[in-house]
This record gives sequence, C-alpha cells and structure tokens, in this order.
Amino acid sequence: MTKDPKGPTTAQFAVLGLVAERPRHGFAIAKLLGPRGEIGRVWSLPPTVIYRALATTTARGLTDVAGFEDSEFGPQRTIYTITAAGNHLLREWLYRPVDHVRDVRVELLLKLALLDRSGEDPVPLLQAQREHLVPVVAGLRQQSAAERSGFDRTLAIWRAESAEAAMRFINRALSEHSC
Repeated sequence: MTKDPKGPTTAQFAVLGLVAERPRHGFAIAKLLGPRGEIGRVWSLPPTVIYRALATTTARGLTDVAGFEDSEFGPQRTIYTITAAGNHLLREWLYRPVDHVRDVRVELLLKLALLDRSGEDPVPLLQAQREHLVPVVAGLRQQSAAERSGFDRTLAIWRAESAEAAMRFINRALSEHSC
C-alpha cells in the first residue's frame, strides 16, 4: 500500500464512507455525491473526481474490486468494497474533529451525514469538535476585539462570528441528540 504523507483527501473519505455502507460501483457513488444526491446536498463531486478517488483508494489498499456488474447503458461496472485498512482509516477520520472553522461547512457535515447513514452515534464527534473549537472561538473573539479599523477588523469580526455560529450549531446538534 502506497502511503501519502497527507493521507486520503476528503473526496477519498467520502467514497470510502459510501463503499463502507455496502459494495458499490462508481456510478452509484456518483449519484449519491451528485448535486441532487443524498450526500451531494452537503458536498457534491464530479464523476471524474469520484473515479479518481476509487482508483487511488484501490491503489493504496483501502478499497478492493469485489466484482463486476453488467450495465444496460455502457461498459461493465466495477464493484468496490472497503478493506480492513480502509475501514480503520475511515473510522479514525469520522470521529476526528475538523481543524478549522471553515471546514465545518463541508467536512464536519459530511462526517455527520455518513455517521447518520451508518446509524452510528455522532455525539463523540460533536463533543470532540466542541472541545477543539472552544479555544479557537475564544482566540477569535479576542482578535476581533483587538482590531481597531479597516479590513483587518472586518475580517476578524467575520472569523469570530463564523466560529460562534459553528459553536452554536454544534451545541444545538448535541442537544438534539441528547433528547
């Protein structure tokens, strides 16, 4: 298995998450990740990125070819399944908080969608995410209070407000899952 120092991309994790649910072919994944798909409403990917992600995860030993399926509309479809290594990496990623507030919109929501589809409890992820963001929110509040004028102040206010909105979302999601 070839190792990438950066690890899998978000697109590769999205593909792993969908293949972990059950063996799938690229066309089925593309439908789920398309703009009108169940996951695509959170984050959509073009088919070329999905097929590249499947090729990469297979080359890295994270997915395997499980078989083939005939298609009425084109060539045979390759069915992929997740490997033990892929499943392990996916589980680690699913419960790891995102690093930046800007990643809440895509990556955290993607993780929450995949956890929901698999019937897994999102509370550990949400709690870890809240713990991760507490010092970030505090630092951004301080920074916005310290900036006096110009675009630096505007940007500091934007970052603080975005972080506080992300924290409100996480707290509400936690309260919804605690009921």
